[in-house]
Amino acid sequence: MKKPVKLFMSIAASALLLVACSQQSASEKKASADAQHIGILQYVEFETLDVAREGFVDELEKAGYKDGDNVVIDYQNAQGDQSNLQTISEKLVKDNDLVLGIATPAAQALTTASSDVPVTFTAVTDPVSAKLVKSLKKPGGNATGTTDLAPTQERIDLLKKVMPDLKKVGIMYTTNERNSEVQVKEAQKLFKKEGIEVVIKGIASTNDVQDTARSLMNQTEVLYMPTDNLIDSSITLVTDLSREMKVPVYAANADLVEKGALFSYGPDFEELGRQTARQAIRILEGEKVSEVAVETPENLTVKVNDDMAKLLKIDMSAIEDSKE
Repeated sequence: MKKPVKLFMSIAASALLLVACSQQSASEKKASADAQHIGILQYVEFETLDVAREGFVDELEKAGYKDGDNVVIDYQNAQGDQSNLQTISEKLVKDNDLVLGIATPAAQALTTASSDVPVTFTAVTDPVSAKLVKSLKKPGGNATGTTDLAPTQERIDLLKKVMPDLKKVGIMYTTNERNSEVQVKEAQKLFKKEGIEVVIKGIASTNDVQDTARSLMNQTEVLYMPTDNLIDSSITLVTDLSREMKVPVYAANADLVEKGALFSYGPDFEELGRQTARQAIRILEGEKVSEVAVETPENLTVKVNDDMAKLLKIDMSAIEDSKE
């Protein structure tokens, strides 16, 4: 007689568990329905862009917007593929209340896809020339965010402190990255004003990086790097040559110093992501995206690779006071 009782108790327990699961599922569905949905499109897998995204998400959580609770975040990565950008951006815009584009191509794709969903962006160098906004102070459209541009003249001034007798600079950039093109044109103009010759070479893919960098290092005294997603993501190809050929690399991206660049001057990308999150919160809470000004980096820092300085026998003491 005991066996049927045990069987009944087991069935009852299972039924209760199913009810509990059903209630939990319904609760989760309700939370998801009530939550605000945020889509994130990152152009390529790369540490700098990763930390910008992490800063964005963490800052949202600090402000009470927690993923899986009152916010649902849908993160997608285009893996540097232009064809992926359009497909992913259209889906993100359709499914979310606000979207974030990390790097210029991602921001452009989302802006093109969206007619009414607010677009925020980060790790974008020149949002005006990229046609994301009408102006920095008054975006006027459906997008706003943060720019990662470090003042070019300040970058050149620092380089001259490190290499006061500099005569010839090499610059490599990706030809289909608008942000890189803008930086290169500005740098070329200012270097010329300083009486420094510039050799510029464009690349189309990562397959071109090594040979182009070698060619530039054979002709120049230093490689001046713009922020460039394609080159930055394969920077070790460049810094390995720097060690071999004893030609320094001057980066705009601080993360590249740990990977062999001699030094850098630029923003903290985690903090840049946090800045963008604060803008996104203002928009989620009712402020019009067209009235949220584009922000420049709150902090620009100098980082130096001491090991590379020793290897290249370059005295960095002239900019020691600028280091964080």
